[in-house]
Amino acid sequence: MAAALLVGVIGSGCAGGAGEVPKPAAGHPGRPGLPGGPGHGAPGEAQKEAPAGMIAGYADNLRRNQAARAIAAKKWGLSATPLPAPRPPTVKPAITTREGFEVQDSEELPPIFTTVPTQDKVVFLTIDDGVEKDPELLRMMSELKIPYTAFLSDYVINNNYDYFKKMQDNGVTLNNHTLNHPYMPGLSYDEQKREICGQQDKLQQRYGHRPTLFRPPFGNYNRDTLVAAKECGVKAAPLWASEAFPDHMEWREWDKDMHPGDIILTHFRGPEEWAGSMPDMIRQVMKVITDKGYAVGKLEDYV
Repeated sequence: MAAALLVGVIGSGCAGGAGEVPKPAAGHPGRPGLPGGPGHGAPGEAQKEAPAGMIAGYADNLRRNQAARAIAAKKWGLSATPLPAPRPPTVKPAITTREGFEVQDSEELPPIFTTVPTQDKVVFLTIDDGVEKDPELLRMMSELKIPYTAFLSDYVINNNYDYFKKMQDNGVTLNNHTLNHPYMPGLSYDEQKREICGQQDKLQQRYGHRPTLFRPPFGNYNRDTLVAAKECGVKAAPLWASEAFPDHMEWREWDKDMHPGDIILTHFRGPEEWAGSMPDMIRQVMKVITDKGYAVGKLEDYV
């Protein structure tokens, strides 16, 4: 079993106004990460050079982790144990703006993308804003060892900063989603910069970390957004390829399917706004991910 797992691991909403980014045309997935593209080395190269003892130790650790995950999966009512993520790349892939999502003169600005270039069957789970603060989510994700990335807005987290500190202590990176979650293209450059830099300052003050990732609210942005983000220390602006809810998925791509490197969006929400809880959402999205043969990786390992 361990050998099989090891082989698997080793082998393995924009608006359309002026200056904003439209959805790609139907029938054009526009995904990066073609075989042989930037960031792709020879498959298994690092593992071939690793000492046999290191590989054996890695397999033992993987087996123990998966055994613990199987127990947690039953406890939390998952339909199957989450698959082990592939080892992250030794060199992060080159990230570029997705075709059709560009702004004028965007070459030196943070890239906007929905998919990370990779050939591995790995996707990335991201959670936005911070409205719902369900303690069960923290326990569930920690026990299942499912990585995820948070994009936080101060106006909804400022009544319980400690909740997100616990999340950070569990290894989750807390990223920028502005102070007040406004429609960014409707603001002046200075107003946008205050929203982004102000949240950078808040997150650094509260959590000792100045994020390098920023997600514009609603996925809407213009050139001023990206210029301001760069001025505030942002290196990249991930959007999403699909969105998860407790009872269904919504897909951006024309084929309504999952692809290597896709970024999945969901929100901190609960039964007052959803047909279920955050743990219900995790059960649903993990069923889709696992049934399609994908694992969940950590976005910051690739970006």
